[in-house]
Amino acid sequence: MSTSAAHRQAPAFLREWPLVLLGATVAGTMLAKSQLAAAADAPVLAAAILVGLSGIVILGALAIVRHAEVLAHRLGEPGGTLLLTMAITGLEAAMVGLVMSTGEEKPTLARDTMFAVIMLVLNGYLGLALVLGGMRHNQQSYNPDSANAFLVMIIPLSILSLVLPDFTRATPGPTLTPFQMAFVCVSSVAIYAIFLLFQTRWNREFFVYREDALPASHAAPAAGAGSNAQDAHAGHHGESSASTAYHVTMLALYGAAVILVAKGISVPLDALVLKAGAPPALAGFVMAMLVLTPESIAAVRAARQNQLQRCVNVLLGSVLASIGLTVPIVIIVSLTTGRELVLGLEPVQIVLLGVTLLVSMLTFGRPKTNLLMGSVHLLLFAVAAVLIFDR
Repeated sequence: MSTSAAHRQAPAFLREWPLVLLGATVAGTMLAKSQLAAAADAPVLAAAILVGLSGIVILGALAIVRHAEVLAHRLGEPGGTLLLTMAITGLEAAMVGLVMSTGEEKPTLARDTMFAVIMLVLNGYLGLALVLGGMRHNQQSYNPDSANAFLVMIIPLSILSLVLPDFTRATPGPTLTPFQMAFVCVSSVAIYAIFLLFQTRWNREFFVYREDALPASHAAPAAGAGSNAQDAHAGHHGESSASTAYHVTMLALYGAAVILVAKGISVPLDALVLKAGAPPALAGFVMAMLVLTPESIAAVRAARQNQLQRCVNVLLGSVLASIGLTVPIVIIVSLTTGRELVLGLEPVQIVLLGVTLLVSMLTFGRPKTNLLMGSVHLLLFAVAAVLIFDR
């Protein structure tokens, strides 16, 4: 019997040990509030606590992805991928909102997190997926209608939320008035709701790869030459003998536990960024990486299995959901708590955002991708990572 087969046949509850660890961590952070506060004066200890809590959060997020993948497999496409995306985006929004509203004021945390999401996903994880997929299958095919639908939403929403505040005149600096924030909040939620109807009801076929729907010149090559004929066994990660109710319950429990653990991250983050002199943008990068890494691992794995359509749906969908939902939530947090919210990017970030969006349009301008496209995206991610420390 293979190791993976034995793993799947083990009792379901034996795989939920991360939930016990998360629960113990929540109890520990609640009982050790004074010790966590003392860590603010010791940068090395704060860094160690941040690494430990981050590792536990990633374990919880991996479990969330595992349960969401089972439910996604049973739900089918594109609803399955949407469920996975919404689970992770909800986690991200809750984490950013909690960290932003606790401890020292962090007015740029939401902005830096949104920018990090775009750089991580559209450049880092997408580039890695295209490189690994291209190395294994040469060229990979997908339905370009899906990428176009995502990008036509991502481009205006990212500009509206992250660039426009730099150019409004009602307030000094890269901020918005309460009325302008309310407008951005309502408009983002409204247009994203329209997109969800488009994705799940009106044009579901845009988000499913069908080789016979493409022109003959764009048809994928034979299966042996690296086509996008989906691997017959690629969906084994969505197999489970447990009931749907069980996976829904576990999804909710893990989500709540991860959010409570993430609340404790604000203390070491404050210590490193506000007191130890670390770059402020590093906090946003950490937040984005914590919640996006597990989901993006699933997307990269799909690309290696020649399921590029699923990879595109997961990665572009996570960027869109992050901008369309997280920005409204942090705006609500700012308006209700009175904490300052800086959304406008710095000039160098605006340039990098523009280049990223332009390259993404070129990458998805044809129904096939390859290693070269992925390499360019990885280069842009490297530039973004270096610029975090350019102060």
